Amino acid sequence: METSMTTHPLRPAMKRRTLIGSAATGAALALGLAACGGSVPGEDPTSAGGGEPADEGAVEITLSMQNPNVEAQDPATYEIVQAFMAENPDVVIHVEGQTVDEHNQAMQIAAQSGTLPEIFWVYNSLATQMADEGYLADLGPLLDSGDLRASFPDSMLSGYVSDSSSDPVQYGVPYQGLVTGFFVNTDILAEYGLEQPETFEDLLVVAETLSAEGITTIAKGANGTSFSVWAFLTMLNRYGYEERIDAILAGEDSYVNEDFLRLYEHIGELAEAGAFSPNVSTQDYVQAVEEYTSGNAAMLDAGVWAAGQIQESSVGAATTFWAGPTFADGVGDQQLYMNAPSAPLVVSAAAMEDEEVAAAVERFLAFYYSDAGQQILVDNDQTPVTTYEPQVDESQTVFSSVLEVINADGWSSPEAQPDLVISAEQSSAMYDSIYGVIQGVFTPEEALQVVQDTFE
Repeated sequence: METSMTTHPLRPAMKRRTLIGSAATGAALALGLAACGGSVPGEDPTSAGGGEPADEGAVEITLSMQNPNVEAQDPATYEIVQAFMAENPDVVIHVEGQTVDEHNQAMQIAAQSGTLPEIFWVYNSLATQMADEGYLADLGPLLDSGDLRASFPDSMLSGYVSDSSSDPVQYGVPYQGLVTGFFVNTDILAEYGLEQPETFEDLLVVAETLSAEGITTIAKGANGTSFSVWAFLTMLNRYGYEERIDAILAGEDSYVNEDFLRLYEHIGELAEAGAFSPNVSTQDYVQAVEEYTSGNAAMLDAGVWAAGQIQESSVGAATTFWAGPTFADGVGDQQLYMNAPSAPLVVSAAAMEDEEVAAAVERFLAFYYSDAGQQILVDNDQTPVTTYEPQVDESQTVFSSVLEVINADGWSSPEAQPDLVISAEQSSAMYDSIYGVIQGVFTPEEALQVVQDTFE
């Protein structure tokens, strides 16, 4: 399976960024998108059925996504669309896609020009703005009809509610889940007499032992993919991040604090122990994946999207998934894994004014979140976003290990990944601070201040 780099944590834009309001600017951006080969809303899209003309009388809707080639880069979504149309021949769904940045720009242009696609993926911060400005439909009535809302864990919907008015609006539903952590090659550990770690102290012993043998413990790549610090973001939650981030954003607390300092010092200990790829500064995430799948590292910091590629590699049979270490000096619950909603799917408010289109959209979303739709996610190594208990093929051992972690008794997930509740500037500083300690560029104290500076 092709690794899609659009599954990285979705860095939100500044909370109150103004949508593009200049027709001239919008036209220029539209021309730029066209030059890059991306679809521009309002142009004839390519249907998921391969461009076949719609049956006469069929209702046509467009699904706009953050991948230029949805069939190849997001097969789960593509297959859900195909299965829906097979069961609903009176509805034709055209799928269009651009790169993440192009897509988000295109949706801003389309909002201003009144050409939004019926259903589309978008950064949550931009979705919040669009909802506040009336561009998005309230999906609450859809969720409440047929008990669809009951199919979701509360955490999968709560992040997509706009409460800027007296009546909260459920403006989005989860596209896919964001499950991240470490993939672990148990054969490498066993070869050197090591067991899978549980605590930070265990992980440090693994790093020291493997480093002495010239083996990389954690494959990582910072070059152009500084967002690839997923497992370390979960570690932040084990030091009280979720409980104090609102106060930090409000200026009532600081990112520079004794709790976070202890975590950053531990990251420094791992670096000193030789835990990370020796070329971490020059390789990127894709190369880190290759380092792991070629058997040259004991662990990979990644997410569920990598399960299929790992399964097909030479290390697939030896790989299991781990939520990361617990910390004796941590803050609060240590039994945490990351299974948070990523960016939402949203619906154009204007599109829902057409009764036939509205009915088609509602039927598609009901199918997407049905057991059949969620099983298609599972068949493509994506975890369900509903409470559906999936059927997993016995050959999907890597994916099965992910499911075991997120279904472990006594363990739970934060409501959101730490970088998804702050601005793009702040999240970028967070990534840089972690990689800065890993690479020895920052001391732990300096790294904390790098992030705090963006809150001031």
